[in-house]
Amino acid sequence: MARRAHILIVDDEELIRWSLCEHLRGEGYTVSEASDGQEALDFISDHAPDLVITDLKMPRLDGMGLLRAMRDRDDPTPLIVLTAHGAVDSAVAATQLGARAYLTKPFDLREISLQVQRVLEEQRLSNEVRYLRGQKAAAYGRIIGASAAMRRMFESLQRLEEVDAPTVLIMGESGTGKDLVANAIHERGPRRDGPFMEVDCASLPETLIESELFGHEKGSFTDARATRRGLFELARGGTVFLDEIGEMSPGMQAKLLRALENRRFRRVGGSATINLDACVIAATHRDLAQYVKDKKFREDLFFRLNVIRLQVPSLRERREDIPALVEHFVQRFNKEYRREVKEIAEEAMQRLQDYSWPGNVRELRNVIERVIILEARERLEAAHLPPEIRHGARPSATGGFPLPEEGVNLDEVERSFIQQALARTEGNQSAAARLLGLTRYQLRYRMEKFELAE
Repeated sequence: MARRAHILIVDDEELIRWSLCEHLRGEGYTVSEASDGQEALDFISDHAPDLVITDLKMPRLDGMGLLRAMRDRDDPTPLIVLTAHGAVDSAVAATQLGARAYLTKPFDLREISLQVQRVLEEQRLSNEVRYLRGQKAAAYGRIIGASAAMRRMFESLQRLEEVDAPTVLIMGESGTGKDLVANAIHERGPRRDGPFMEVDCASLPETLIESELFGHEKGSFTDARATRRGLFELARGGTVFLDEIGEMSPGMQAKLLRALENRRFRRVGGSATINLDACVIAATHRDLAQYVKDKKFREDLFFRLNVIRLQVPSLRERREDIPALVEHFVQRFNKEYRREVKEIAEEAMQRLQDYSWPGNVRELRNVIERVIILEARERLEAAHLPPEIRHGARPSATGGFPLPEEGVNLDEVERSFIQQALARTEGNQSAAARLLGLTRYQLRYRMEKFELAE
């Protein structure tokens, strides 16, 4: 993000280096210096400056040698050469090797300023174009990622674009963005012009989810005061997204299987058969294969759903995507909350990349949102991050969490974990309970115990 440009001055004459450094520092740039091409190469490898200004004639490695070495390394750092008056041929040869501009000695400091501004602006525009091209290649719909794991998933999604698949199963940990994948399948697929209907199977009891999916006839149960069409009927020509299907009751699993097998269903309390004309996308954070072995999920329904399966990688499996995700969320929340965070400290980014992210992209988004609102001004520092990210809190090798030397207050620890789980799931108690390995009723009990209940 935005910062002061870093310029490296390379010249064997100390007075020239001093003159250029003083002038450019006065212009607001960060400036470093090297006495020859070899020293410059070592510096560039370690510090990656934004611009190099170099003399052509120097001991050990001259300016032409520096240019050739940078070209051989595919180093994109722009370079301006300084040459003695009358040595235009050498300057032209340098531009043919990749130098962006040349200036003759004795140089005019105003001309130096103009050329530096011009070259840095050209480089900025070039970087923006390269970034936008990379973004296009590193995103699918609203899903951001350039890692190998994400590119493999994007390739699978692209192959689905012309396939009218009756069912798709999306698997992945909580917070990985399974809903975004479902939306992308719908928006890029042959049913893109139809409706997209979504239901969270974990949040509704069996009686309500049956009515939600299949609809009901008037009088079919106590509160059925009117006939109501279900999502399978309303989504004709489109897509139904069944989120957290692993939480669906056995009885409802059997009814769903019949509908998917026959591509027909009846409303609750109805006798008329209705055709199922919708793609059904199911998602879960559970290991359904293990659930089948444990008799918690029907094997035949699993096989029906598992024809096309997509695995969404966890954020731990694609840490190289974290900088792009952080940039995206910073821009989003800057706009949403009228903030002006322009820079992310290297230490802060390193802490974000080192953290284990049990809540995945959802947790990252919530952290950045909280920091943008409460902490950061123009620069996001490591000190602005939550303690567990600053200090790299992770499970110990024994499988638990390390006990501090000074001990802990277990009630405070339990209360903190409940608050974190609720924050990561945006108050969704069913999802928070899953993160903590509790039932919803166990979570509600603890929320009341710690006076966290709404």
